[in-house]
Amino acid sequence: MKSRRVLIAGLSAVLLVGLSGWSLGWFVPTETVITEVAPGVFFRKVETEPQFIGSNQGWIVFKDFVLVVDSSFPNQAEKLIPLIRQTTDKPIRYVFDTHYHGDHADGNPAFTAIGATAIASENSRQLFDTKGIAGFEKSQKDKPDEYGKYEYSKPALYFPQKLIVDDGTQRVELLHFGHAHTAGDAFAWLPKHGIVFTGDACVNGAFNYTGDSNTESWIGVLTQLRGLPVKTVCPGHGEMSDVTLIDTQKRYFVELRMTVQKLIDDGRSLEQIKEEVDLPFYREWTGVDAKTRVENIEHVYSELTGKKTGAL
Repeated sequence: MKSRRVLIAGLSAVLLVGLSGWSLGWFVPTETVITEVAPGVFFRKVETEPQFIGSNQGWIVFKDFVLVVDSSFPNQAEKLIPLIRQTTDKPIRYVFDTHYHGDHADGNPAFTAIGATAIASENSRQLFDTKGIAGFEKSQKDKPDEYGKYEYSKPALYFPQKLIVDDGTQRVELLHFGHAHTAGDAFAWLPKHGIVFTGDACVNGAFNYTGDSNTESWIGVLTQLRGLPVKTVCPGHGEMSDVTLIDTQKRYFVELRMTVQKLIDDGRSLEQIKEEVDLPFYREWTGVDAKTRVENIEHVYSELTGKKTGAL
C-alpha cells in the first residue's frame, strides 16, 4: 500500500511513501504532516516539538459528506477545516471525539458552527458534562484569544458500544471496548482499509496520561483492538505506524504493572519505586526513561495498592 504524504505548507507538494517511513525516521516531531492513508482517508500528524499543539486528527471522505476524527484544540480545528476543503468540497457532517480531553474535543464548536454533529461513546457523556466543560471554561480564562469566541460544544450523539457509518463507498465503525485512557475511549475502525484511529488509547511515544485511566482494563481494551485485522494505526499522538504499535503500547502497561508490583512485593516504598523502575524497551521506543513518567508510576502504584498518591 502506498500513502500520500504532504507537509502542512501545501497539499500540492505530494510525495509517495510507504508506512515504513516511520521506522526509517522520515517523520520528525517538529513536522505537521498530512498523509492520505487510503483513498479518501486522511491522517494529520501534528508536531509535538518544540511545543505540544494538540492531538492528531483525521478525516474520511464519504460520497456526500465528511467525518472528522478528533477536533483537537479550537485553533487546530480552525486550521483543519480549510485543509479538508483542499481535498473535498463535501460538507463536514460529523466530528467524532475519541474521548473528552480538551486536546481532542475542545475544537468541537468550530465544527458544529458549520453544521457538523459531534459524536462520542455513551461512557464519555458524564466526563463531557463535568471535567470536559470545566476544562473548557478554564481555557476560556487562560486563552481568551483562542477560546473566547466559542461556547462549549458537547457531543449531540452518543453510542453505547458500536456505531456504523456506511454509505457503500466508505465504512467507519466507531467502537467502545471499555475503560482505557478514559472511561469513554472509542476507536474509528475502517475495516475495508485495515485502518484504525485510536485516540489516546494507543499513542506513539511518551504521550500516555493515566490520570483518567484504568491500566488493567486498558490492557484488555488493547487486547480486543489487537483482535481486529489492523494494518495501519493512526494514533492520538506521534507518528503513524503498523499494527505492532498496539503491541508496544500494551507492553508498556503490562511491564509497568509487573515491575511496580514486584517492587511492592519486595517491600519498596513509593519513592523507592519511582527511582528503581527500569523499562529499557520504553527508552528505545520513546527516547525517554520510564522513570521520568512519574505520574504513571504513581497511578499504577495506587491501582495496585489502593493507596492514594500525590497524583490522585
